[in-house]
Amino acid sequence: MRGDLFDEIVTIPIDENSRRPIALHEKSHFGNLKEDRLELSLIEAGYLMENNRLDIYKDDEKCEKSYIIGLIKQKDLFGKFLVYSDLKNRGYVIKTGFKYGSEFRLYDRGLAPGKGHSNYLVKVVYEKYNIDALDFASYVRVSHGVNKNLLLAVVDDDLDITYYNVEWTRP
Repeated sequence: MRGDLFDEIVTIPIDENSRRPIALHEKSHFGNLKEDRLELSLIEAGYLMENNRLDIYKDDEKCEKSYIIGLIKQKDLFGKFLVYSDLKNRGYVIKTGFKYGSEFRLYDRGLAPGKGHSNYLVKVVYEKYNIDALDFASYVRVSHGVNKNLLLAVVDDDLDITYYNVEWTRP
């Protein structure tokens, strides 16, 4: 399948000859479906490319995987890409968590937007990143306020990921 890169969005056209983008969205919940196209984030497109499910073109020239990964790193999205890939490989449905101040919303296996609610908001941080206590409290407060748990994904220097489930409790 072919996608065209423009800025940080990869667009896959939908026409009468190819319904594969619709199936990709409906079955695996990738991207945002528009009238005549499927729009993927750079992270989603990079994941699909890494798994040999998508060829990405820029200005009608096929991009190498190294170019897309380099672009992801350049845009400071590599930690998010690693976490997205890890969670997707574990079978979760992942959508943006932007409106909740997190990177992702995470749906348990078998659930998806329109079929249930996400149970987690995922916040990605690097091991050497200093988290301000007030920022951390706000992450937890927002997740609790929308009936979700906060999953803190910590990416270390070896690019390993450790997940911490953070819940609001009252003494």
